[in-house]
Amino acid sequence: MEIFERMSRREHEQLVFWNEPRIGYKGIIAIHDTTLGPGLGGTRFWNYATDAEAIEDALRLARGMTYKAALAGLNLGGGKSVIIGDPNSRNREMIFRAHGRAVESLAGRYITAEDVGTSPADMEFVRMETSHVVGLMGKSGDPSPVTAYGVYQGMKAAALHKFGNDSLAGKHVTIQGVGHVGYYLCQDLAEEGARLTVTDISQEKVDVVVKEFGAASVAPDEIYGVKADVFAPCALGAVINDDTLKVLDVDIIVGAANNQLAEARHAKEVEAKGILYGPDYLVNTGGLINVYAEIEGWPPDRSLRKAGEIYETLLRILELAQAEGITTAEASDKAAEQRIEEVRYLHRTELGCVSYGM
Repeated sequence: MEIFERMSRREHEQLVFWNEPRIGYKGIIAIHDTTLGPGLGGTRFWNYATDAEAIEDALRLARGMTYKAALAGLNLGGGKSVIIGDPNSRNREMIFRAHGRAVESLAGRYITAEDVGTSPADMEFVRMETSHVVGLMGKSGDPSPVTAYGVYQGMKAAALHKFGNDSLAGKHVTIQGVGHVGYYLCQDLAEEGARLTVTDISQEKVDVVVKEFGAASVAPDEIYGVKADVFAPCALGAVINDDTLKVLDVDIIVGAANNQLAEARHAKEVEAKGILYGPDYLVNTGGLINVYAEIEGWPPDRSLRKAGEIYETLLRILELAQAEGITTAEASDKAAEQRIEEVRYLHRTELGCVSYGM
């Protein structure tokens, strides 16, 4: 598929390529929509098999950021950048300074932050070349607690819709991935008295949550078949697929992982199994809220309160899906697109106003 055809299919505004071969930097920045504000999205450093794969990842992730910001009620658009290369590379300063120059070339249309394969230390190198970067050391800090709290609130909203009560005490929750976000989600759930079964490819991380929160554990491939009230994917994407749906035995899916549905059709297949799905880009917006707080100068407690609004937002999405007979994924898309169009119309109105005075 041609580049412009790819961009037009999901209405992306801009795709930027930046190459500095002498230092091994190959960067791609995708901007999806800036109606609500500058496109914000992290930088992913990954060893992509092909350039086409990297482009598709950047485009897909940028669009997700637009919808995430719209549903969270933030004045931000969606963007994302990827760096093609070895994320374990030690030659980080020059690579990320080159990336900073690429970001700077967009003059504020795009704001970057850390993502998979990158860190706050890398963002400090980016900052040497541009001011359009957040998630810096000593600023908004680790977004994991805020992200986890938003997922936790989404889980409670889903429980209210499904069970008639939002209490998770005594509910069995399976958690796939207990890294930073998964760990804090376990903490929130354990404090309410939920029963936890966890897994991770890192046995060390599993051992920590088993010891601290009394969780049970299973091998990574076994988590899908564990009967539970809630399944929380907090690791890889595309985990809701043809194979896992054959064995999933849960009432609710709410987790922090991005792009949990392998294909769009799986939203309907999840619903057909009687499982309530909390759209991932809605419930995991805590990380975006956390860096937005850095831009706006919010104190940490305000970020948590904002993440807590995910509870009411998800309830509205669930009610919309039920009223219109559509999936929760479709309802989320519809709500996000509606906010974008309303703001776009407002902008047109403002541009069309004529002021008369004496």
